[in-house]
Amino acid sequence: MLLRDFLLRIHLCKGIGIVGKARVYIWLKHLDWVDTRLPTPDYLAAIAQLNRRNAAVFEKSYQQLMQNDQLVSDLLEDEHWISIFDPEYPLQLREAYAPPLVLFYRGNLELLERPLLGIVGARDCTSYSVEILKHLIPGRVSNTMTIVSGLAKGVDTLAHQCAIANNGRTIGVIGTGLDISYPYSNQQLQTTISKNHLLISEYPNHTKGFRSHFPERNRIIAGLVQSVLVTEAKKHSGSLITANLALQNNRNVLAVPGSISAPLSVGTNELIAAGAKPVMQDLDILEEYNLGPI
Repeated sequence: MLLRDFLLRIHLCKGIGIVGKARVYIWLKHLDWVDTRLPTPDYLAAIAQLNRRNAAVFEKSYQQLMQNDQLVSDLLEDEHWISIFDPEYPLQLREAYAPPLVLFYRGNLELLERPLLGIVGARDCTSYSVEILKHLIPGRVSNTMTIVSGLAKGVDTLAHQCAIANNGRTIGVIGTGLDISYPYSNQQLQTTISKNHLLISEYPNHTKGFRSHFPERNRIIAGLVQSVLVTEAKKHSGSLITANLALQNNRNVLAVPGSISAPLSVGTNELIAAGAKPVMQDLDILEEYNLGPI
């Protein structure tokens, strides 16, 4: 079996999470792969450091997926995918925390080769985020980089829409299968991104949006990009999780300052107080990419 096919099957296995898969990847990096010899499921469970319950689930799933090509085909449903050892897999994500073994995608993979700016913020954002994005994205930012976000309500949606409206490029990273739109109100936007831009996920088709998937999705955004911009965020929010993941991956964290009396500016103001770069004009973003005045 080819290494990439083996990785796909491991990725599809039940009973193993992102940390266990990352341990398998580290093990494989130092292994001279021989496609005629597959490791036993109990050996891989030990590599992944699975507990007894998860190991039992993994071993059963592993045996099914290694022996049943039709099962794998049914899970893929002709979706395009790349493995972590493929040259198309983005280098910055490969070197990030717990990188996905496989990415499923629809659209133009070449967008990953442009400078990537992550934009995140509150789902229940105010008109301030609208003003911010209309001020920052048109022109030099949309012309020189790809906007990456999570296709969630609020700032994510605004970031994708603003990039598209200004003839820019955007990447949607989602926490479901590519065939599911969550929220459903973004179905048309997701279709547009998948056809004209790039839509990616680590989950196979028919995978619903479980709560744990969204922090996992956030780590992909933080791993892909060179910088993450936060427009509005509460004191405790998913946007701050993404920002912290970015810091752990040695990415630049940018934040828009706001009123000290605004609840959705508490998170961004605290990020700035902790060392994030305040952003008030597009040049503040471009400087992080060594683009400077244009």
